[in-house]
Amino acid sequence: MDYIFQEDGAPPHWSTEVCTFLNQHHPKRWIGRSGDADDVFCSWPPRSPDLTPCDFFLWGYVKDCVYVPPMPKTIEELKVRICNALASVTEQMLQNVWCEMDYCLDVVRVTKGSHIEHL
Repeated sequence: MDYIFQEDGAPPHWSTEVCTFLNQHHPKRWIGRSGDADDVFCSWPPRSPDLTPCDFFLWGYVKDCVYVPPMPKTIEELKVRICNALASVTEQMLQNVWCEMDYCLDVVRVTKGSHIEHL
């Protein structure tokens, strides 16, 4: 398999039971908070915000597209706006996101895991 699972750091996701499951079923294929006995791909960068493109780009972009006046009045209107926002993401936007991701990872490496939010 060619994947790496990244848990989001929420307290329920780094319980002993979850880490044990990930170690057994996805050894060296997950990123997250870990202890000495865990079989992770790499540990979560300390003091850093989430390093996933969905967190540093997509959710903010979708919110900016969806929550503009006049606000959606029904769930259906909200769903349509969300779908339209996602459909409006271009290939160039995604390329820019990956360049930003490379930059963020470089900063994490250079600063040895310092906080990088608001770059």
